[in-house]
Amino acid sequence: MASPIFKPHSRGGAWPVVIAWLGVVLLVVAGVLMAGSGTAYRWDWVALGTSFSMLRQGAHIAVAAGAVGLVAVIVAAFCRRPRPLLTGLITSTAVVAMLALPAHMMQRAQTVPPIHDITTDLENPPTFEALAEARDAAPNAVAYPQGFADQQQAAYGRLSAIHLSLSMEDAMAAVEATVEAQGWEIAAVSDSKLEATATTRWFGFKDDVVIRLTEKGDGVRVDMRSASRIGQSDLGTNAARIQDFLMALHERAAQ
Repeated sequence: MASPIFKPHSRGGAWPVVIAWLGVVLLVVAGVLMAGSGTAYRWDWVALGTSFSMLRQGAHIAVAAGAVGLVAVIVAAFCRRPRPLLTGLITSTAVVAMLALPAHMMQRAQTVPPIHDITTDLENPPTFEALAEARDAAPNAVAYPQGFADQQQAAYGRLSAIHLSLSMEDAMAAVEATVEAQGWEIAAVSDSKLEATATTRWFGFKDDVVIRLTEKGDGVRVDMRSASRIGQSDLGTNAARIQDFLMALHERAAQ
């Protein structure tokens, strides 16, 4: 008869636990690097190139964490160890969720043109005045690059100005209210133009916006331009910003 204090060794010994927790450690390191890459740049702790390196390193470590998690699942299943098995499954699932955003960004980079300045009026784009100095200090141009027009037309051909059946005063009030609802920082407002800056959440990139109103016989035409201060490609961000804003403005005006 076995002694009551005797405990038989678990199958596989400590290896299933060690492998599972190695995956967890790698997952945590990857998460810190990937999440911290944007925060570090946003707070001016590192340069943009360094933050992108952190993001790439984090993604590579995340892939390693996923691989270790799968090994943990296989070993734990063979050894009939449910806890390491569950830990490995959680690690692998977390890696998939963690890499979803970078994977989406890479996919977007391959499907949109490498441009960073979008406008609803390709012939006479709205101009920056109040934000001209800030943009002049940034890498990207103040004026709309004419070389972008063909690429924009091909990729975002349906993007266009909208018409509001309002007076100029009411239209500008609607524009200003919609900008405030977006959380953008307003730089200047006149009777026919509003300039503002939108800050992206993760890296804190500054994108400048100018909205121009033109009075027509039966209302107001609204043109818009959204331009990134840095970066060759915006991954479609500026076009999406214009489309979402004009849709929100149209709904507000309809009320």
